[in-house]
Amino acid sequence: MGSSIPERIGKYRIIREVGRGATAVVYLAENPYYPQPVALKHVSFKDRGRDEAKWNRRLLKLLRAEEAVANKLDHPNIIKIFEAVIEQEEAYIVMEYFPGKSLEEYCSFERMLPIHRTVSIIFKCCMALDYAYRQGIVHRDIKPANILIDDDDNVKITDFGLALNINKKSDQDSTFIMGVGSPAYMSPEQIKSYPLNQKTDLYSLGVVLFHLLTGRLPFRAKNPAQLVYKIINTDPPSASQLNPLVPEQMDVVIRKSLEKDLYSRYKNGAEFAKDLSAVRYKIYDEKDLVPDSTRFGQIRRLPFFTEFDDIEIWEVVRFSTWRVVEPLTQIIREGSTDQRFGIVLEGELELSIGGHKAGVIRAGECFGESAYLDEQDHLQHVSVISLTPVRYLEIQPAALILASEECLAHFRSRLITTVARRLSNCERQLALQGEPATRAVNVTTSGIELQLLDN
Repeated sequence: MGSSIPERIGKYRIIREVGRGATAVVYLAENPYYPQPVALKHVSFKDRGRDEAKWNRRLLKLLRAEEAVANKLDHPNIIKIFEAVIEQEEAYIVMEYFPGKSLEEYCSFERMLPIHRTVSIIFKCCMALDYAYRQGIVHRDIKPANILIDDDDNVKITDFGLALNINKKSDQDSTFIMGVGSPAYMSPEQIKSYPLNQKTDLYSLGVVLFHLLTGRLPFRAKNPAQLVYKIINTDPPSASQLNPLVPEQMDVVIRKSLEKDLYSRYKNGAEFAKDLSAVRYKIYDEKDLVPDSTRFGQIRRLPFFTEFDDIEIWEVVRFSTWRVVEPLTQIIREGSTDQRFGIVLEGELELSIGGHKAGVIRAGECFGESAYLDEQDHLQHVSVISLTPVRYLEIQPAALILASEECLAHFRSRLITTVARRLSNCERQLALQGEPATRAVNVTTSGIELQLLDN
């Protein structure tokens, strides 16, 4: 953890360390004249080489920016800053202590929040950013790590060190932080270093909303250059395709928040919040849903998913749709170009070709994969009907293509293996009805036998 914890910083008694970053340590502290504990963010300039003088100046500017912003903001969903002390060897900012977790905790597949809670949290962020902008402040670094929540979904936006005071006539104070922010959450205009207003924060908040609803970022890439290209030029995927529990109306809200054209994006936080509240009233009661942990367990036990890692199973939980059909229901029609395929959870399905039975599919097996794997005609080669009540996972190619590369590779491997085995079984059945095979005269293990010739 580095150096030992100091007993005191200024007039504040240090209780314990609560967080540590690259440049600062955050302590829980108490003021002898104030009954409530506070959070103290401490930066030490000691033991830094000369080559870090420029970095120290940058830190000082960030701290002064945070202090200046704090004097302007007083909102229940923004961390309140009480005091900032900047000295030659150290600097610290004293703020309200909020015993919550950052939204980073809830961005992974296995920890995603229920949709109604996510909408409520982002709604509060919208109103807080709307308030900040009306005070002339743009945050510029909205991301899950800078949004704190507690068990009651109280929300606090923190870390205004990169904030821009848009009311200042001179922008000299902001040139040292050109390109600030976290790239995956940055707006197109921020990446291009264009002038910023509130809409850049609303864009970043839209990315956070997408991440919380789907467990992934809307734009993913293998390197920063590719990420920048996608943010500037490509459209985000549909959240409702990645997570079937997300209502389609939410796609409209996310699309508007992530508009590349500033004139088409939400013009203020209040407008964004209004659309969110309209969606929230349409979200059905999630108490009636099968818990994701239960679905995870059911998928994990299927032979089809033996080679999948747990994180990939969580992906499947999110982007698959759970279907139930009665006996004698046609699920797939031979000759159609519907590329959806399924994996059986319970029950039996019959495969047929040209009106003749071709096989039976049971729990743990897949069906309908031919149109997905056939990249030219996308044809279903068999018809599929249920013989019993059947529960199955339905996989949409539009959602699957957005899965992680590892998850997608495992799907293709399993589907291709299934097709190969079925083809082998068909060939075996044909062979039973065929003529006697031609006998070989020469035998070789490799298909080509080399012989040494005497000179």
